[in-house]
Order: sequence, then C-alpha cells, then structure tokens
Amino acid sequence: MRFLLILLVLAGVFSLQGQENGYWQQHVDYQMDVTVDVDDFTFSGTQKLTYTNNSPETLKRVFYHMYFNAFQPGSEMDMRLQQIEDPDRRMVTDGESRIADLKPDEIGYMRATSLLQDSKAVSYQLEGTILEVELAEPIPAGGSTQLDMTFEGQVPLQIRRSGRNNREGVALSMSQWYPKMAEYDFEGWHAHPYIAREFHGVWGDFDVKLTIDKRYVVGGTGYLQNPQEIGHGYQAPGTKVPRVKGKTLTWHFKAPNVHDFMWAADPDYIHDTLEMENGPDLHFFYKNKEEIIDNWKKLQPKTAEAMTFFNKNVGPYPYKQYSVIQGGDGGMEYAMSTLVTGERSFNSLVGVMVHELAHSWFQHVLATNESKHAWMDEGFTSFISSLCMNSIMDQQNENPFAGSYDGYYRLVGSGKEQPQTTHSDRYEYNAAYGASAYSKGAVFLAQLGYVIGQDKLMQTLREYYRLFQFKHPTPNDIIRTAEKLTDLHLGWYLMDWTQTTNTIDYGIKEVTGNEESTQIVLERIGLMPMPQDILVVYEDGSRETFYAPLRMMRGEKGNPYPAISRTVLPDWPWAMPTYTFTVNKPLSNVRAILLDPSQLMADINPDNNLWQRP
Repeated sequence: MRFLLILLVLAGVFSLQGQENGYWQQHVDYQMDVTVDVDDFTFSGTQKLTYTNNSPETLKRVFYHMYFNAFQPGSEMDMRLQQIEDPDRRMVTDGESRIADLKPDEIGYMRATSLLQDSKAVSYQLEGTILEVELAEPIPAGGSTQLDMTFEGQVPLQIRRSGRNNREGVALSMSQWYPKMAEYDFEGWHAHPYIAREFHGVWGDFDVKLTIDKRYVVGGTGYLQNPQEIGHGYQAPGTKVPRVKGKTLTWHFKAPNVHDFMWAADPDYIHDTLEMENGPDLHFFYKNKEEIIDNWKKLQPKTAEAMTFFNKNVGPYPYKQYSVIQGGDGGMEYAMSTLVTGERSFNSLVGVMVHELAHSWFQHVLATNESKHAWMDEGFTSFISSLCMNSIMDQQNENPFAGSYDGYYRLVGSGKEQPQTTHSDRYEYNAAYGASAYSKGAVFLAQLGYVIGQDKLMQTLREYYRLFQFKHPTPNDIIRTAEKLTDLHLGWYLMDWTQTTNTIDYGIKEVTGNEESTQIVLERIGLMPMPQDILVVYEDGSRETFYAPLRMMRGEKGNPYPAISRTVLPDWPWAMPTYTFTVNKPLSNVRAILLDPSQLMADINPDNNLWQRP
C-alpha cells in the first residue's frame, strides 16, 4: 500500500499538437580538420561553419563558445571557484583552486587566428570564453552564411570535464574542445560564459577529421567513415588493415543531427563492440588495466539492457551507435557517447553508465537549455535512471525515488534552497544546485505521477519525447503535454514547484465522531497546493480511500488503487486552510488514517500525515 508502481505502462499513440505555431530553431553544420600534438597537447585546425538563420530577425553579430579559456588563472571559472563556499572537490586541492596554480604549459586556451564570412574579413574579439563576432554582412531571416575559421588551442590538465591525463591516466578527454556557435532562440542569444555549468547548443551536422599519433585509439561522437584504414577495433571482422606509413592517422567522423561533438583518445584503450538486436551498435573504450577489465566486460550486456529499457519507456534511440568511454572526471553526457571514470565497483559503474545513457534522451534528443533548466535535464534523467536501475539490477526498491525525495528534504531543511528558475551559475551553493537539479528535478516527475496518475505520467513522457525530439523544449512543453493527455489544469504545479520555494505540508488536524460516523479535518500548512489521497483502515482490516481533488486542477485523476473502493469528495479550494469530510463508520471502527499512502507527495512533515487510534 505504501507504493504502487504502475510506471512501466507503455504510452499509446496520441495526436497532440506540438510546439506552438511559429516555433523555429537555428541550424549549423560544422566541417573541421584538426591536428593534435600528443607531445605538448596542443592542437590546431580549420573550421568551415554553415549557419542558417531560421529566426524571424536579421542577425548582425554571432558568438562562439571558446570553453578551454576557462582553465586559466584569473578566469571567471577560477574566480568563482575561489569565492564559492563549497567548491567542487574535483577542482580544488586543500580548498584552493587548482586552476589558479596552472602553469603556462598546463592551462587550456582556444583562440581564432583568422575568421572570414563568405570570404570577407570580419571583426572579432575574444572575451574570456566567448568570441564576439561583428559580421561583415548581416544574416537575414531565412538566410545562411559560411564562416571559415582557423584556430589553435591547448588541452588543459584535467580539472573539470575536459582535459589531459585524468586521474585514471586517460590521455585526452576532449569535450567542449572546439569553437562552438552559441545558441540563438526566441529568448535571444545564449552566449553564457563558462563559469561552472551547463551547456546549450545548436542542432546540426558534424564532419570532423582528427589527425593524431597512430598509436592512439579514438572514440566518441559520430560514425567513423574510414574504419578499414584506421583499424583499432573499428574494422570489419577478418579485414586486414594496411600498415600505416608515418607517425599519424587521420580519423574521419560524421555525426548527423546532434548539438555537440566529443572525443577521447588513449594509446592503451581496449575497444570492445556489442551489436544489439534491433538496436544501435555499442562501443566501449577503457584502459588496459587488469583490475578493471572484468567490470567493463560485465558492463556491456547491462548497457544493452539499459538501452532496451529506455527505448521502451521513453522512446526509440535515434542513432545507430552509442559509446561508453573511460575518461573525464566523473560522468558526463555527450552526443552519442559519454565519458565516465572507470575505476569503480561494478554497481557504481553500471549506475554512472545508466545515468549518462539516459541523458541521450533527456538532453541529447530533448535538448533543453541546461543553463536555465538543469532540472529538466538532470532531474528527468535521475527519475528514469532510478527506474532503470531498479529493473536491470533487480533492486526491487519499494520506492525507487526515495533517494531523490531525501535529497529534496535535505535541501529544504538546509535553508539554502533557491527556485529552480535560477540560472545554473547563479546558485549560491554548489550543493543547493545539485539537490535542486537532480533531486528536486526527479521529484517533479515522480510527484507529477501522484497528481495525474502513474500511467498518465509515463504516457506523458513518451508523448513529450515524440513531440519535442530534436528540439529545445521548455518547462511549459512538458506540463502542456501532461495537460493535453489528462484534460487537467497543471500550470499551478509547474509554477509553485519550479518558480518558488513553496513547500507542501498537509496534516490531519482532528478526528472526531460517534457511533454513526467519523469526521476528519485536514489542514493545509504549506503554501503549495496539492490534491489529497486519504487511506482509512478499519478495525476489521478493511480499507477504503478518499480523494479530495484540488479545485484549481479542474478535474480528477483516476483511482490509483483500483483494488480498493474510492470515494471522490468535493473539491478543496487552495485558499481554504482546512477541509472536513465524513466517513460513514463509527469512530470506534477506525484504526488509522493516512495521507498519501504512495508517499509520492513531497510533504516536508510526514509526522502529521498519520492518525492512529490511541
């Protein structure tokens, strides 16, 4: 009775209108040819970028992200790291910023050495991690232009996400490594400096050539176009790879319809592949270390199980390939791939793989603006990955989301909570950001299941994925999808949960009665509205439920406990602090009364949710 999980119901097919008429998004295609020097970790290259302006406005300027410039003493990332009370432990040593101590040959940098627009010189200026470009010719609405850049960079020591020589000895973790066009949408430009987190990108096609020492094995985003020349585990079985003259190989990758491109390389990678039946080819890259090989072998069928789970419960993975790569500084999702640290217990390795794989749906197909709505990315991923772990690892948790609820309750109790509408860089505390994005974000979905019903929740997720894949959905898109499926009004839920720090606190205020009936008085203590499920248990062991709909919902959910009789009570208007209803049983027959038997309502004070006969 404490938790009835009906979450694995497949959604039907619904004809719902997608984003409002007039929706548009920009498009960018990259052609890059890059050469990497593995001796000093510098690189240089050319980039031909075709930018299509699908907006209704004329653009006179564009902006590039030059992320590696964050890894320099005195950068905005360095300054923030020195000022925040609880800095990321990976980025400090004895509480001091690791960036502040980087030497010239250890820093990261990225700079354009020339830039042309349709063969015409443009004016540009580098400001930290943003390159500001004054176009030679404005790009009209519906028009496109070609920007040709030569650039050079240096890979920083591994400090956060990208870098060289991470703590597990991986040579190159190349994320946020190239000049990346900033996103422009209905809200304007999103040229956010790289201070701590997160990312937002323009959809497009990538054509990337990497020239690197021939001993290095490369994995990441995109389909390798020349596997028979490269070898290193990419060649067809039985194929003889020609011997390479010279010291380098040029790897040619293409990645269609993605908004980022990551790669990693190491001379000691083992490269395994697993072909899924009716699914993508899975690639695994990990260091040839005896102590981790067994875990990485066992990880491979679990990855296939997780892929199958997400395909079934969210929607089909749209690419033909996915790679799990040892590298980085923890776990971070990228297009068609992920970087994860690999020297872990088996359960931890599966857990980080499942979480990052789930991001392929909730960020790399449903490309929300992480900087503004990290909870839609991290929270939705945490929600679905908790369900996945419960299934593929046979955890049999009564409530798979218990950890997320506990994280949210700790956040509320800390007094450091900020609304989820806070920009990801503007949280006062790292811990508050993490709990808000991951825990409170996951509770948003789990609790939405309490509000509309678990079957409707899963239908909502699948329809949301169908409608908004390869787009940039906003918070309103997920809640409107739920409204159209349920015919309920749910704007109040989105507003209170994400735009405020209002909390839920309902209680059983009073229970009185006589030999004919029992009167129950409920009270709303917190500011956030909620409908109420009430379970009444009688002395003979029988049970029934009562449902007090929230008036502003303008409707009711279905009975979440179909095996138990339910009475739908009159609506409870939010402004009324108390609510009274009558049970047609003597008080002496009532053993216990419980609010929210599912425990999916994030009530911050459960002590007043249970009444028991003295």
